[in-house]
Amino acid sequence: MALSRVCWARAGLWGSAVTPGPYVTRKLQLARPRAGLAWGAPRLFDLPCRSSNLHLSPKADVKSLISYVVTKTKVINGKYHRFLGRHFPRFYVLYTIFMKGLQMFWADAKKARRIKTYMWKHNVKFHQLSYREMEHLRQFRRDVTKCLFLGIISIPPFANYLVFLLMYLFPRQLLIQHFWTPKQQIDFLDIYHALRKQSHPEILGYLERVIPLVSDAGLRWHMTELCTKIQHGTHPAIHDILALRECFSNHPLGMNQLHALQMKALSRAMLLTPYLPSFLLRHRLKTHTTVIHQLDKALAKLGIGHLTPQEVKSKLSCPSCYTTWSCFPSTTPAQGAE
Repeated sequence: MALSRVCWARAGLWGSAVTPGPYVTRKLQLARPRAGLAWGAPRLFDLPCRSSNLHLSPKADVKSLISYVVTKTKVINGKYHRFLGRHFPRFYVLYTIFMKGLQMFWADAKKARRIKTYMWKHNVKFHQLSYREMEHLRQFRRDVTKCLFLGIISIPPFANYLVFLLMYLFPRQLLIQHFWTPKQQIDFLDIYHALRKQSHPEILGYLERVIPLVSDAGLRWHMTELCTKIQHGTHPAIHDILALRECFSNHPLGMNQLHALQMKALSRAMLLTPYLPSFLLRHRLKTHTTVIHQLDKALAKLGIGHLTPQEVKSKLSCPSCYTTWSCFPSTTPAQGAE
């Protein structure tokens, strides 16, 4: 009876004038599961199942989850930066420089990998690259050498704490330029320039001592004039230097005829380590001067006018980017590139 009253009530709501009876009640009861749309609002299990319209695909779910995680990470990172900036301003400066340095070093690594891949695929040698590619590979190798040295001395237990202290106390010797502050870059440039200037009088003294050993009288006169100009602060002309090529190709100033003290003085002028055996100093000087010659040829091919102000600034601030324009204190980038 209760079921009959419920069916009668539904029929009255829909305008049905049929008197409920056992037969009608039974028909309504049997038809109810099949007529969900006729008796009321559509139910979820009565609709056709189309997962592509109601739910996102698994790939879209993963992308949305990754986007959500990245957004939340950026928000948390921003709050963390603001917290450090308010409560630990000095530490925040170091933290910012460190993070930016890591990003720049990672970008350099990816660029170096692209260059090496290009060299391998097209069978290109180092000296056949463009000036910027050669300079990038050269600088990246030096940066990796410094990082490997720090990694090696950090291997013993608890040595990493000592390494952090050493990096803080000696950033010029242990850190690459990406981790220097702007003030440190200016200060270190002055220090490197002073170190080069200190080695120049010693090099000039060795040149004056070997003048009597030059067999050609004209070359002896040119050598004397060259030393006099440099001692008076005058930058020598290009033809003055090229006229003495024979002296530096053979005895007494050829690379194989130099003494240990002369090679140490040249190493200090090029900001290379002078505390090595003689055969290692000679090999390193040969390699370094060969790379400088290749860079100068590539730069002449590119043209000095195509260097950006940032590239010129990096050459002056980077100790390992020693080219011919830094041989003398009065040398300018334009003069040295000639």
